[in-house]
Amino acid sequence: MEKLRELEDSGEMSRSNNSIKAVMAKLTEIESLLEAFEGCRGVFHTSAFTDPAGLSGYTKSMAEVEVKAGENVIMACSRTPSVRNCVLTSSLLACLWRDASTQDLSPVINHESWSDESLCIDKKLWYALGKLRAEKAAWRIAKERGLKLVTICPGLITGPDFFRRNPTATIAYLKGAREMFADGLLATVDVMKLAEAHACLLEAMNKTAFGRYIYFDHVIDGEKEADKLAKKIGMPAEKICGNESINFLARFELSNKKLLNLMSRTLRSCYNER
Repeated sequence: MEKLRELEDSGEMSRSNNSIKAVMAKLTEIESLLEAFEGCRGVFHTSAFTDPAGLSGYTKSMAEVEVKAGENVIMACSRTPSVRNCVLTSSLLACLWRDASTQDLSPVINHESWSDESLCIDKKLWYALGKLRAEKAAWRIAKERGLKLVTICPGLITGPDFFRRNPTATIAYLKGAREMFADGLLATVDVMKLAEAHACLLEAMNKTAFGRYIYFDHVIDGEKEADKLAKKIGMPAEKICGNESINFLARFELSNKKLLNLMSRTLRSCYNER
């Protein structure tokens, strides 16, 4: 709240719209969310959870809290008369952890791909499990309540000082990093580009936006890039690419064409209106 109040005091939050203000709500209480959403036409559910001990990155219990919080947000949206649309931030991890033993496994991972819950549990990928279950719960409630929902599944979020400010999500995302790297699935996205994508989706929901979208702007496809990422995060490079040199040959391909096409159309429309 202190950071948001700084934006209010400096005028940053009122440059484009003087009705923007900071409010506090508890994700565990629907009534609190209802008060916060009153008068809003759209909601971005982007919240993440931190480990109080600062050690484990993201625990199994935190995954359960994430699901419940997501359910509360979607329920509150559906009960707020002014709210028409909701954009939920999921994760690329909700798409890429699939059972490799499946014979008909597609080599392309896109908005239609879903991670396997059992695999996430077996590998103790609690962050992936939390995002996966929270997104599925959101879709279930949105369909039951008639709420217009889209979800965006970003790669590892990067940007100036982002890792230092958000260590829990970063550490949690990179659990299983070696396997993602070896399969060509370790992707990142700049936080400012991701924010732009969120805004684009909300604006397009009354026209063409629907369903799920995945978003990334870079795939870590070599040891030099893995080493560069490791240095930015402040973790050993072997945590990402292992100790032995490998001939990089990606097993799978990521595709975010659905979102890129939408953003291209939306931006052209904005420029034409100007």
